[in-house]
Amino acid sequence: MVNLEQLMEIPNLPQLIEQAQRALREESRKRNEFYAWLKEDVKAEFINGHVVMQSPVKERHWTAVGNIHSLLRAYVIKNKLGRVASEKALITLKRNDYEPDVCFWKQEKAAQFTAEQMKFPAPDLVVEVLSKGTARTDRGIKFTDYAANGIAEYWIVNPGKRFVEQYTLDAQTGEYALVGTVIGSDELTAQQVAGFRVPVLSLFDEAANMQALSTILSN
Repeated sequence: MVNLEQLMEIPNLPQLIEQAQRALREESRKRNEFYAWLKEDVKAEFINGHVVMQSPVKERHWTAVGNIHSLLRAYVIKNKLGRVASEKALITLKRNDYEPDVCFWKQEKAAQFTAEQMKFPAPDLVVEVLSKGTARTDRGIKFTDYAANGIAEYWIVNPGKRFVEQYTLDAQTGEYALVGTVIGSDELTAQQVAGFRVPVLSLFDEAANMQALSTILSN
């Protein structure tokens, strides 16, 4: 990533800034067109000036998404911690718009939501489940953009190898730092969802998911 000192060393920086401003104005126009076109039954994202349509996913992908969503949603509702959404919530960041697989907002943000709202602010936790078509984006532009917009925690979930990479935002660098990679018999402990702790297996295996869900509801 280019820093300010490096930028200031570029002799034609003023001209580049003018070009960037024109490009961003055009991108803003396209973004407004995207909002006007987007419908509730369409899963699409707006990334760096381009509309990105989402392709169908494998069974293991939507199983993992459903398992994660069910556990987080039950825990958050029971403990009145905020709101959890899955796949169709459009989060609107400074430049781009995404529909994460799962995301969580703390109560202070969630309290401002309305029933007719279709665009949402940066969550406190985002979860992306890898697929062949999305892995590069999840580890690339989204990894950088989520951090740049202050999303405090990011999970990258691999449903094929059944592990979770857990990242939190480093306040000094403004970038994600790896908390750890949890797998097998490990437990995953959320940093932004107070008290949320589940076996990693419950994200991938439906029997383990039901057991973890029962534990959440009974405690």
